[in-house]
Amino acid sequence: MSRTGFVHQALRYGSDVELLGGTVDFVTDGLAAGDAVLAVVAARNIPLLREALGDHSRQVEFVAADDWYDYPSRTLGRYHAYCDRHGPNRRVRVIGEPAWAGRSGLETREWMRYESLLNVAFADSPHWILCAYDTRRLPAQVVETAARTHPELDDGSISAVYADPAHFYAECDAQCPDQVPEAADRIPITRDGSAAVRRALAAYARRAGLPEQRTYDLVAAAHETVVNVLRHGGGQGVVRLHCDQGYLICEISDEGAHTSSPLPDFPGHLPPEPRAPNGHGLWLVRQLTDLVTERLDPAGSVVRLYFRRPAA
Repeated sequence: MSRTGFVHQALRYGSDVELLGGTVDFVTDGLAAGDAVLAVVAARNIPLLREALGDHSRQVEFVAADDWYDYPSRTLGRYHAYCDRHGPNRRVRVIGEPAWAGRSGLETREWMRYESLLNVAFADSPHWILCAYDTRRLPAQVVETAARTHPELDDGSISAVYADPAHFYAECDAQCPDQVPEAADRIPITRDGSAAVRRALAAYARRAGLPEQRTYDLVAAAHETVVNVLRHGGGQGVVRLHCDQGYLICEISDEGAHTSSPLPDFPGHLPPEPRAPNGHGLWLVRQLTDLVTERLDPAGSVVRLYFRRPAA
């Protein structure tokens, strides 16, 4: 089937036959049209697809979903990089199967947000993304939400419950995670104290068991956010540090007085244009961080950075 413009579909399948029925023609039609084809699917489905595609499988790049879908912002960055490598005028077809198993409530919500953001991130592209949902294994909420984050279903029909990405984004923000405890470590942000903040962050991360590279990433991401506080958030704020069972959490808050240009609708989620005057900082922060939540408000903003702690 030939299409123009960006296409984002959900394939909800309940058997191997249904998976192949929704993907094999999608791949072969794309190859016949000269499209690049990327299949990022559950490892168990790679040999299934290879066998069904036969010789066509040699023209498809296969990636195990667990290796690709680690954290939402970095995955979005990978897709942008992959599509850029194949040139702006060549369509890329993707079979994407996010790894939902074992996700916490916060992580699941952020992956749902990611699926909705694809509609914005690639809106002006010619690419075609088909997202697979295994109804035998996934929670009902995940399967049901697919129809809200994908404009179309795999048969080409329009989803009757599709949600505008801006509205869906706001819904996700409304489900705020728990507050960082009052007893969390506190580091004041002052105009002459950024070096002290970096040292304190590094020491805390090492005590929490973060590997050296992730400690460096935490310091870099937090520094970028602290600089934003100093430039646009009234020049003072506080860093609060806390560890729960899964994450080291670094919360950076300010007292408002933002005077910069209006924030984008999806701050830091979409790669900025190279010459854009702003938007680079939070994109970088999201690429370095496992998860980010933010409340960006002229009256006082809170950015929370999550870094996965190594398993005990």
